[in-house]
Amino acid sequence: MATTSSLSKVLLPIFFIILVSALIPQAHSISEGDECESETTNSCNDKAGAVQLKIIAITSILVTSMIGVSLPLVTRAVPALHPDRDLFVIVKCFAGGIILATGFMHVLPDSFDMLNSNCLAEKPWHKFPFTGFVAMLSAIVTMMVDSMATSIYSKRSKAGAVNPDTDGVAAIEGDQEMAVAGGGHGHFHSHNHQVKGGSESQLSRYRVVAMVLELGIIVHSIVIGLSLGASNNTCTIKGLVAALCFHQMFEGMGLGGCILQAEYKFMKKVIMVFFFSITTPSGIALGMAVSKMYKENSPRALVTVGLLNASSAGLLIYMALVDLLSADFMGPKLQRSIKLQIKSYMAVLLGAGGMSLLAKWA
Repeated sequence: MATTSSLSKVLLPIFFIILVSALIPQAHSISEGDECESETTNSCNDKAGAVQLKIIAITSILVTSMIGVSLPLVTRAVPALHPDRDLFVIVKCFAGGIILATGFMHVLPDSFDMLNSNCLAEKPWHKFPFTGFVAMLSAIVTMMVDSMATSIYSKRSKAGAVNPDTDGVAAIEGDQEMAVAGGGHGHFHSHNHQVKGGSESQLSRYRVVAMVLELGIIVHSIVIGLSLGASNNTCTIKGLVAALCFHQMFEGMGLGGCILQAEYKFMKKVIMVFFFSITTPSGIALGMAVSKMYKENSPRALVTVGLLNASSAGLLIYMALVDLLSADFMGPKLQRSIKLQIKSYMAVLLGAGGMSLLAKWA
């Protein structure tokens, strides 16, 4: 239940910030105020048609999100996709490339566009690179949370306050990397307690990574859902629905791989899958609810969503490079095999390339 409470503490402030930014009257006085406060009028603006498309979007994105995040979990029964096999490492690198491209190609450019909009005052928004600054701070804060949470979780595990699942310890103990970390071939029997300690420490690390990564994805998913839900442009929505379905499915695969390695109990896995799956549809529903008051090109909305995107980008880029890709490529398993490294690099490029291609539509 700790997972539920921690996610609730994160989600509630996010929804509150977005609602407040949509409802509070604007205090900006710029020459382009009228244009920025009103929706663009063109032939694609159709509120009735947009509502139907949004309902389709909620259903289809919910289904594809559940499929994407659940796929790594249900394929555990396949021996080739067991966490200690080469294929799992390759698939994880593919997912890492997806998360990396999400940060660089989707979230960060959106933040730059919003915070450099002509609808914002010249000072301070056009005089200082807020997107890069907030993304940098977000990466540093993520590193702090990552490090401190791992330390606290490890200490609690050693003290017996947190007991990893029996199957989780067995799976991690069977990993070759943990065997190497625990001791050499000739001294393995005398350092068995080190292997167990290393297994629990690594398991704690996987759990922290899964939680922090889900946090970044949830923030990003709510923002893109809100933008879609508040729009009445049917031409834009049609392209976004298809692109976001692929986007959420691939992103879910990356998160699902991390949840699998974290070896959570069944109920915690269900909670994490549930939160990931409903965030974008919930964002769309929220956007529909406040569409009369929320104007995506109003100064307050641009600043709020732009800063949220920047913080989400910093988090996702850090997690992809440090906790997902670097941890694998600098680990013993990939360091022992150049051939496996090459395959993994190809998987990273394929995942990042595919996600970058989707940036044309979403």
